[in-house]
Amino acid sequence: MKMLRVMAVAATTLVALSSTALAEQKLTMWARSASEAFMPTLIKAFNESHETQIELQIVPNTEMVQKYATAAAGGSAPDFVSLDLVYAAAFAKSGALEDLTDLAKGLPYFDKLSKAHVGTGTYEGRIYALPMSADASVLLWNKKLFRQAGLDPEKAPTTWAEIEADAAKVNALGGDIKGFYFSGACGGCNAFTFMPLIWASGGDILVDDGKRATIDTPQMHDAINFYRDMVAKGFVPESAKTDSGKNFFGGFATDKIGLSPIGAFAIGNLVKNYPSVEFGVTFIPGKDGGKASFAGGDDFVVTAGRDNLKAAKEFLEFVYSIEGQTLLAKGGSLPTRSDVADEAIKSLDERYKVATEAMKIGRTPSSPVYNDIINSSTGPWKQMLNEVFFGDDVKGSVAKAQEAMQSILDSAN
Repeated sequence: MKMLRVMAVAATTLVALSSTALAEQKLTMWARSASEAFMPTLIKAFNESHETQIELQIVPNTEMVQKYATAAAGGSAPDFVSLDLVYAAAFAKSGALEDLTDLAKGLPYFDKLSKAHVGTGTYEGRIYALPMSADASVLLWNKKLFRQAGLDPEKAPTTWAEIEADAAKVNALGGDIKGFYFSGACGGCNAFTFMPLIWASGGDILVDDGKRATIDTPQMHDAINFYRDMVAKGFVPESAKTDSGKNFFGGFATDKIGLSPIGAFAIGNLVKNYPSVEFGVTFIPGKDGGKASFAGGDDFVVTAGRDNLKAAKEFLEFVYSIEGQTLLAKGGSLPTRSDVADEAIKSLDERYKVATEAMKIGRTPSSPVYNDIINSSTGPWKQMLNEVFFGDDVKGSVAKAQEAMQSILDSAN
């Protein structure tokens, strides 16, 4: 009887230890609602094929940053987070994130991962975030309107002059048809679609590891004048001036806009929900050619102080596998691993090929104060663009933005 009691105690202890082990393998993860089309499917597939289990919670886009900051400060943060890549540096600086440098560099395909995502996840030489999901900015044109305007519907513009000439001809169709569209009161939208004009023309936004702003440059003034000309000539709807991003996609989906720079997310949306819209996809060009793209999407981060890097590596290996990249692509995210990108999108609309190539050259400015200088509704980037696109004092607005942006950057260093 004594032996049976000992065995019973041992068995109970073993069960308790096993339960603890299983509990340790059940991890929590937050993802913003922008990824709701693919993250639940990805997590479900991972859970079905792995002993490690991840419980996913979708958080509204507008709540994610504050919610995670509060949870991290209070010790109640999830194990993993799929975080808008532009905020990775800020959380790394705050100490909220686990250092993933060794994990990252141990991946045999590390140099094939999106450089924009890795770049935004790198702070003071260490890697704190890796690519999770991706979007890239492209230029769309309406083939039906091109045809009606006497343009070749299969020929994409490759310079600013060609964009303006095409927009002029489409605009001449009259009525409520306009040649070009952009959200004029949206800092984030114009980071996505206006910054590539600068990059493709040889300019930049931030240099010296994100410590110095380069807003007041010839490339910036040229790009501003390009947009101002189209606004002045009536090629852009008046509603663009006050559009804070709510009509970022909807403008082109109306079948009344000739050309629009936008994110690759629009491709799947148009194919699925607006099948009557005939459209082409091309790169956002520089003044005299070239091409560039803003890389958006999310980075994968691990909350600091958790002993779960092994599970993180297991999950990331699944994300970067052909299966994981294909699941992401089918759900609307561009592949984040370039060497398997073509395989991942092979069953999708052929126009995704341009978006995938745009992703490979995608760039994202990185700074712990990115939100303050770019995304904020009261920040220098958004204020400058709205003033210079629709106002009178271009030189003064640009100079003011340069000074304000540099001041914010200096205060963060």
